[in-house]
Amino acid sequence: MSHNLLSLGLANLACNATIRRPMRILIAIDKFKGSIPAAVAAKSIEKALKQAIPEVECDLCPIADGGEGTAEAVIAALNGEWCENATFDAQNRPVTARYGLVRDEGRLEAVMEMSAASGLAMVSDLSLDPATATTHGTGLMLLDAIERGTDRIVIGIGGSATNDAGIGMAAALGFRFLDADSTPLEPIISHMDRLAKIERSSLSMPEILVACDVNNPLLGPHGCTRIYGPQKGIQDFGFFESRLQHLADIIKRDLGVDHRDIPGAGAAGGLGFGLMSFCGAKLTSGFDLIADLVHLRRRIAAADLVITGEGRLDAQTLHGKGPMGVADMARELGKSVAAFAGAIEAENQLRTRFDFLCAIKPKDMSLAEAMQRGPELLHNAVLQQSSALLVLLTP
Repeated sequence: MSHNLLSLGLANLACNATIRRPMRILIAIDKFKGSIPAAVAAKSIEKALKQAIPEVECDLCPIADGGEGTAEAVIAALNGEWCENATFDAQNRPVTARYGLVRDEGRLEAVMEMSAASGLAMVSDLSLDPATATTHGTGLMLLDAIERGTDRIVIGIGGSATNDAGIGMAAALGFRFLDADSTPLEPIISHMDRLAKIERSSLSMPEILVACDVNNPLLGPHGCTRIYGPQKGIQDFGFFESRLQHLADIIKRDLGVDHRDIPGAGAAGGLGFGLMSFCGAKLTSGFDLIADLVHLRRRIAAADLVITGEGRLDAQTLHGKGPMGVADMARELGKSVAAFAGAIEAENQLRTRFDFLCAIKPKDMSLAEAMQRGPELLHNAVLQQSSALLVLLTP
């Protein structure tokens, strides 16, 4: 579109705005991993849109899929607040973790990521010791949120350093693990071969929803130990499998639940299993959970155009990633959807689901430089493509 046509389009848009409500763009974008957090990406797009099309209203709704960046995206989308919690990492070193609080329709909700306390990246400076790695720090985060009176806790469980099935977390919440002499056991997986009894916690649990997009069971060839254990330092699969199986058997006897074969039980070294078993938590699709939490469908319905994206769009995007969820919901509601990404592959397949696609990385720029300059490249790409977006926006 020429500059004159763009100017004419803007003039028409301004004219329409005097008759109808201003045109509205929903920016529902995921993070560009390693380069741009979702909230920063949304603001970069808004700045460029306001520069090119001042009359447009923008609704910023960062999204996530339950993994890294989930809490940040939700807190930005809902104007929540951060709180800090003194806790411990997976090797019991003191750390300060933060999670978000949101007041929504009279309810107090906490949004957190287990990786903020028990993440693999936090212990990357140590030699990995999976036999002692613990989710105790995650349990202390949960306890802090419960003591604040939360009605619901949403927790993403990606990026764990642990393979303890959540026993450290459970101990922080008041569960006790006893040997045959009723002596308390330190709640680490290496001691679970001596487990004889579990005493319940007296704590009243709020509703807990777990953002989880893996379907691994707790045990077996597709369980947490064999699939994810090696990256956490596990070499002796039998050592962990036997203790996890014994733990599951005792939980079945003493707590009356058996979630070992539920898809997602093996997520985060069995933390999915632990949250279900000890806290009565529900595992759900990460994107679906976050979409519900940020009222995505309602916000799409109120928009004239939806902009989404993430660091890379390719064939895998078509299988349930965040931008695809946004696009599918937008199409259901009859809205046009544009996507920006660092790189785009399988473009022909993607064009059947998106009305507009744009890769922000120049072909002659190195990946390292592009990742450093992410917000700038995203802003410039939106500015350069504003005429194409205007075509989608104008009725």
